[in-house]
Amino acid sequence: MADLKEFAEQLVNLTVKEVNELADILKEEYGIEPAAAAVAVAGGAAGGAEDAAEEQTEFDVILKAPGGSKLAVVKLVKELTGLGLKDAKELVDGAPKPVKEGVAKDEAEALKSQLEEAGAEVELK
Repeated sequence: MADLKEFAEQLVNLTVKEVNELADILKEEYGIEPAAAAVAVAGGAAGGAEDAAEEQTEFDVILKAPGGSKLAVVKLVKELTGLGLKDAKELVDGAPKPVKEGVAKDEAEALKSQLEEAGAEVELK
């Protein structure tokens, strides 16, 4: 019985990131859709720890400036967003503008690094 209490304590103290990883493992390896359980665990963690409640889960990728290689940035924005060439160019020309909004942290960081490699100045909000 002590082991179950210890396990329950570990579940309650999971961060939002850890809850998402656990949900992915349960879904991919065991075929379990833990949507209700993940919300309950995240809600319990948020009630017990202020850090979990303040952790941001959705990010906006903002193009602040195209940098020196504007053409490369336009091509990358076109590829990443699925916009047409004209729309991608308008987005880059109109910087600062959001490239993608409401994306997960991992995706936002990946987009930011790709855009920065192309020479753009990017910010996550």
